[in-house]
Amino acid sequence: MVSHDLSPTLHVSNIVAEAHKRSAAIYRAFTGRNFDLLVRAYVTYVRPIVEHDTVVWSPYTVRDIDNIESVQLRFTQRLPGFGALTYAERLRRLASWNCDVFVMTYFWATVCTRAQQ
Repeated sequence: MVSHDLSPTLHVSNIVAEAHKRSAAIYRAFTGRNFDLLVRAYVTYVRPIVEHDTVVWSPYTVRDIDNIESVQLRFTQRLPGFGALTYAERLRRLASWNCDVFVMTYFWATVCTRAQQ
């Protein structure tokens, strides 16, 4: 979905809404709050939604990037023992990439690979 000005904002909003729904479903399904299980479920079921075809709909506005980042921010905030930590500290403890860093890394890796072909 692209708006009249060719901005991917509408598409990003739909993807973020779906990712938030899956995140909430994970927390509803796993009541035990096993840290490893929750993180694996997030990586398996939520991140692919956010990362799928980022080269095509590459978010370039700060609003879109922040919207995408909100999925990981909200999920990590609910992890056991992570609620009082800052987002940066939560990511350090998880040794995870920020979504926007991943998106841009994937985008440029794809661009460079295609340019070499």
